Amino acid sequence: MRGYVYILKCSDGSYYTGSTKDLERRLWQHKNGEGAKYTKTRLPVKLVYSEEYQRIDEAFYREKQIQGWSRKKKEALIAGRFDELSDLAKNRTDVRNTVASAASASSAAIAPAASTSSAAEALEFNNTVIELVEMTDK
Repeated sequence: MRGYVYILKCSDGSYYTGSTKDLERRLWQHKNGEGAKYTKTRLPVKLVYSEEYQRIDEAFYREKQIQGWSRKKKEALIAGRFDELSDLAKNRTDVRNTVASAASASSAAIAPAASTSSAAEALEFNNTVIELVEMTDK
């Protein structure tokens, strides 16, 4: 049975990625508030991208892949700038590796002094890690 993966642009500018066996019916559901909880609160929605697959499990796999992408990478896919997808994936991986390394090094540096560090230092460290993680989603 055929399957589809699709991306909707919501009224708040966010993207929703889904998969279905019947694209037309699913779009009707989303547009009428019967779709996902996410889209129900962000109406109206507009179909901005779709792909067709021979089997629904292939579409579902692709949905999960796209859901893990950054906004910039999704926008490159939607715009048909396929040559950018590889570079955007590398950049995201590089940033994630940098975040993981920084968090690991900072944790190791803070751990021995944990009993003497102040709450303010711990809060500052947590805020730095959060800022680095948020950078990966841009």
